[in-house]
Amino acid sequence: MPPKPPTPEPPPHEEPDLAELSAEVDAFLASRDGDAPLSISEVTLDRFASAVEVEIAQSEGEEGKWALGEGGEQPLLLAAIKRIVTLASALTATGGGNGTEGAVKYTIGVHRVTGVLHRSMTFLEDELHALLEDPCLAKTHKASESGSATAKSMKRPPSFGQGGDPDRSVVPPTEGGSAGDDASQSQPFPAETVDHLRAMAEVMITAGYETECTQVFLVARRNALDATMQSLGYEKASIDDVVRMAWEGLESEIGTWIKAYRHILNAGLSAEHDLCVRVFVGRNAGLGRDIFADLARCAMLQMFNFTEAVAMTKRAAEKLFKVLDMYEAIRDGAPVVDGFISTNKAEGGENSSGAEALADLKSELASVRSRLGESAAAIFCDLESSIRADAGKQPVPGGAVHPLTRYLMNYLKYACEYKNTLEQVFREFHRPDADDSPGHEGESNPFAAQLMEVMELLHGSLEAKSKLYKDLALSSIFLMNNGRYMLQKIRGSPEINAVVGEAWARKRSTDLRQYHKNYQRETWGRVLNVLRDDGGITVKGHVQKPVLKERFKQFNAAMDEIQRTQGAWVVSDEQLQSELRVSITAVVVPAYRSFLGRFAQHFTAGRQTEKYIKLSADDLEGIIEELFEGSAGSMSRRRN
Repeated sequence: MPPKPPTPEPPPHEEPDLAELSAEVDAFLASRDGDAPLSISEVTLDRFASAVEVEIAQSEGEEGKWALGEGGEQPLLLAAIKRIVTLASALTATGGGNGTEGAVKYTIGVHRVTGVLHRSMTFLEDELHALLEDPCLAKTHKASESGSATAKSMKRPPSFGQGGDPDRSVVPPTEGGSAGDDASQSQPFPAETVDHLRAMAEVMITAGYETECTQVFLVARRNALDATMQSLGYEKASIDDVVRMAWEGLESEIGTWIKAYRHILNAGLSAEHDLCVRVFVGRNAGLGRDIFADLARCAMLQMFNFTEAVAMTKRAAEKLFKVLDMYEAIRDGAPVVDGFISTNKAEGGENSSGAEALADLKSELASVRSRLGESAAAIFCDLESSIRADAGKQPVPGGAVHPLTRYLMNYLKYACEYKNTLEQVFREFHRPDADDSPGHEGESNPFAAQLMEVMELLHGSLEAKSKLYKDLALSSIFLMNNGRYMLQKIRGSPEINAVVGEAWARKRSTDLRQYHKNYQRETWGRVLNVLRDDGGITVKGHVQKPVLKERFKQFNAAMDEIQRTQGAWVVSDEQLQSELRVSITAVVVPAYRSFLGRFAQHFTAGRQTEKYIKLSADDLEGIIEELFEGSAGSMSRRRN
């Protein structure tokens, strides 16, 4: 009998794949609300949980994990995670029906599925964070700033009493587009990325991981905004670090802060609002509004710390313009914050935590603006103290323009380029001393009143400094030089001219004419007296030669003295210099020419004439033409 053939072994049992397991799970979930709910085995639950774990593990590091299927269906990974969320909810549900019974029945399965659910949520957190901090986006922010200009910039004016050329102490601002102008250039997240973010956020919120979703979104976008600030050159610093910083370094940091602040407020936060609106939709829209509000508040408060620190630094005149730049940036940002509040209200978030966060932001912005405004007003008012403190006892050589005059007039000229801002600051934040009694002009425009107080103090200080000169003529030259310089600066600047007014300028012009008369009387009045025949030279038709000789000696001595002393005097303004020379020449030269014409022939030609008549009328005119150049040497060489 032939041997019996061996019984063939059954084919090996194949484990069901994710698709098959998903079908079983879907059938189980779909039947729960029916009359005959299906059951599902613990084995199937374990296999499905394991399959989802494998899918997650295989997807890590894979770029196309969130790509849609060929028919536009959702990604397999996302569908699997959604299914595990729904399954976990079904298995752990409590209440009537088969929910409580199921939770007991599937004890092992519940533990297994909820474990994978937590693993899935952790995975989604990581994926959300990675997408939200895409480094390509930081590059976009940086590129949008590459061509932007900074706010007004200023070379630091020298402190009172410093040397150098104070006329060059102030550099006019360079106008240009602000960082905020680049808002339209900031590219948003691609639509495909937003779709992925929205899907992941919805799954996490549905699974009960709303807090984790919110936190990862906030942290990631705050990090992204920090990266944007760093790309613009702004680095966070503590208040202590800022307060201890040298002004040269702090001045640069303020310029960087302004650029970063304007970009973050006008471009960065607008992009963040757009992202929140696109990611959190439908029933999650309120959460998106709250996330954006928290993000905006955190980002702005971080930047406000810097302004707080600047306001706490020691006041100094050179800091005024950077403080005003910061004030303008804060002030101009207020409508943007108001816009966020209005949008939040219009979208139904009036009583939400986001509304409270935005209200806090608005309040803090107003507080920072107030502190900067108070600081700016106080710095400007400190000019009075600086003028009073400049009590040097050494007169300026040659009666030239005093360094204090140069500094203050350049400072005030530049300050008046901020005229509108300073007027606002003084109206809102300046509190005059109780013993001040401003007139109508001071009440209506306290900045103009304060500026005029500074001008009057400067004028009084110059009057006092003129008394340091022993020579009254040189004192008049000093007052002329400084008065003319002040008028030049006023009339050369429409801004300061508008504040000072024509009446003040006319009064100073009258003073200048009086200084001019005083100088001519002190210097040339005595010369003209020598040349005047008051009856002592000619007596009964006869020239008294000894008296005539004495008069020529006196004239020559007077001219020697003028050349010796006034040769080093200086009048730097060419127009004033010319006016002085013309007025002197018009009076003195004709008088001397007439004197020579009447009396020169009474001297014997030769040595006697040379002894007493040392200057011709042309020589005298030449000497006058060389006055006020600050070079005594050239005048003495001409004489020799």
